[in-house]
Amino acid sequence: MPKLPRPPRPELADARQQGLHNIGEAAQLSGVSAKMIRHYESIGLIPQAGRTFAGYRIYSDADVHRLGFIHRARRLGFSMKQIEVLLGLWDDRSRASAEVKKLAQAHVDELTARISEMQSMQRTLQDLARRCHGDDRPDCPILDDLAHHQPD
Repeated sequence: MPKLPRPPRPELADARQQGLHNIGEAAQLSGVSAKMIRHYESIGLIPQAGRTFAGYRIYSDADVHRLGFIHRARRLGFSMKQIEVLLGLWDDRSRASAEVKKLAQAHVDELTARISEMQSMQRTLQDLARRCHGDDRPDCPILDDLAHHQPD
């Protein structure tokens, strides 16, 4: 089967007239850094960017919207794997919302456990700091605890 010719690459000015964005604009509009946009592209969370004649990446409004989705999901603490699943669910208009809720609830449960662990660490550190004199003496309950605590 013969290879189909690639459509010509536009000049950046022509791409802008077509409503496309360079990577800096896509970053500003989505809240995602240019470095992360390239990373998300490399791992397949967003499609490979089009390129201008000079080789600059160009992004559509749909790409920018997808980047915004990823940005919001990251801000909510979803892992990259969870975001990949969420994007798949978002792209699948025939999916049941129950699948999305199940994923979100599992994330809530993980966050709840992490918060509980962090509160326990906070209480322990507050107690150790309270017991430390914080003066010129070398005795320090904080260092003693770190040096002598047995693994969980």
